[in-house]
Amino acid sequence: MTVFRWADCESVQNEEKEFCMHEKDRLMTRTSKYISLILRHKPETIGIALDEHGWADVNALIEGVNKTHPLDLKLLERIVAEDEKQRYSFNEDHTKIRANQGHSIQVDVELKEVVPPEVLFHGTGFKYTSSIDAQGLKPKTRLYVHLSKDAGTAYKVGSRHGRPVIYTVLSRQMHEDGFRFYLSQNGVYLTKEVPVRYLVKE
Repeated sequence: MTVFRWADCESVQNEEKEFCMHEKDRLMTRTSKYISLILRHKPETIGIALDEHGWADVNALIEGVNKTHPLDLKLLERIVAEDEKQRYSFNEDHTKIRANQGHSIQVDVELKEVVPPEVLFHGTGFKYTSSIDAQGLKPKTRLYVHLSKDAGTAYKVGSRHGRPVIYTVLSRQMHEDGFRFYLSQNGVYLTKEVPVRYLVKE
């Protein structure tokens, strides 16, 4: 597949340039979502495997993704650098890449165990609250429950699922009671579950 060159839009003017920039952003978003699927859930989609720590070979990833979505190293580096949630990391020489968290497959991304702040936050959609109120927070298809350090971020997360609802998590109390917390490279707090007794619905 031909990669959409980043210099292409510099050679056009006015409305054509605006359309060109929009098209680049659209393609970049689609490609980024596809990379997320591969690095978090289904590497076999493009015939690659992740190592035990979630790393994928960059050249193999580019070759596999480029069969259906435009990708070269320059675009991949831009996706990693500009992702607002910092979902991905390269190794030092950019020969390997991995998702920082959010996996549904068994990998060890070498998370740092931490003492959490007094409270953390979880944003969700109203349609999920009856289940959460009864069972607490569960990772479902992921390896961990994802928690935000501030209510604003949690609200944005919840808004993706319809009417947002924010839960305050009594994280320090959980830690004192023996629950483990981890901090991903992109600043997301992770834990295996949050029982109902540690949740306060806003």
